[in-house]
Amino acid sequence: MWVEIKNVKNLKIANLWKEVIESEGLPVRIQPMGNILDGESKSSYQVCVPKGREHVAEEIIRKL
Repeated sequence: MWVEIKNVKNLKIANLWKEVIESEGLPVRIQPMGNILDGESKSSYQVCVPKGREHVAEEIIRKL
């Protein structure tokens, strides 16, 4: 099971968060929200980590 830690406005930002968090050894999954057929620049994305590991992701984000 995956839980959202960030909700971002485009895929580029989602990938940046993914790189930062994965560089610390935590797996990340990006999930589109809404209708992705409208174009990626208009879609929002969830940055998700495994359930039970949210505290690790929050600590990584807080260090920035």
